[in-house]
Amino acid sequence: MSTTPRVFACVDQSAFAESVTDHAAWAAMRLDAPLELLHVIDRHPETATSSDRSGAIGPNAQEDLLSQLSSEDEARVRAAREQGRLFLDRLRERALVAGVAVVDVRQRLGHLDETLHELQSGARLFVLGRRGDQAAASGLGAQVEAVVRALERPILTVPDRFQAPLRALMAFDGSRITRQGVEMLAQSPLLRGLGIELVMAGAAEGSGPLDAAVARLQAAGMDASGRVVPGEATQIIPQALLASGADWLIMGAYTHSPWRSLLRSSHTSELLQACRVPALLLR
Repeated sequence: MSTTPRVFACVDQSAFAESVTDHAAWAAMRLDAPLELLHVIDRHPETATSSDRSGAIGPNAQEDLLSQLSSEDEARVRAAREQGRLFLDRLRERALVAGVAVVDVRQRLGHLDETLHELQSGARLFVLGRRGDQAAASGLGAQVEAVVRALERPILTVPDRFQAPLRALMAFDGSRITRQGVEMLAQSPLLRGLGIELVMAGAAEGSGPLDAAVARLQAAGMDASGRVVPGEATQIIPQALLASGADWLIMGAYTHSPWRSLLRSSHTSELLQACRVPALLLR
């Protein structure tokens, strides 16, 4: 397997799988990077379909019960792996038809956040759906924040439909992470040739870092502009997205401690809930 940093498409058997594959394929071609389709099978002992054993008795009942549970769990995992193999083969063919030169597949047994943390040294970009196969029909998937916090690579979270972007909007706040994001965009071919607007919520007199960021992108040959809008970012950014017709949102993500979100809602989660376009999250 190539050691070239790759785009990982994190897919599960939800309505988001094809969209994740399509977005990841587009990104892989823009970055001239290999694409890997990753399917993580989460082991849930509580989902075993065995019958009620509360009445099991006899001297060897406990040992027999543990053996039976283990056998059932192994059978369930084997079935999930085979189903996953067919699922990944179909998505791999979809990515190849889209034009990706190198498409690998991988299945792992474990938890998504831990698996991605292990793989991130070989990743250029992670792509995942806003919700997974266990999520409710609306809202943000419960795993998204845990996964994003586990990583130090850019993460593209996507809705359930793919559309090639023409314009992007960056929520710029002058922080270290968004300044680093500007440098990453200036050096990357991912959004080259697309228009990009940087929007900063706050007072106009604080526009120095914004002006410098716009100048850096323009120097890299990008069609970049910027503006400062008074107000709170959680209100300003969704309005700016609608007004500009931008196809992607770029922003720093979960920069505060997870303990803080116990006391107040996360701005990242609020923006992801409010904005329906793909969001490139910077870490």
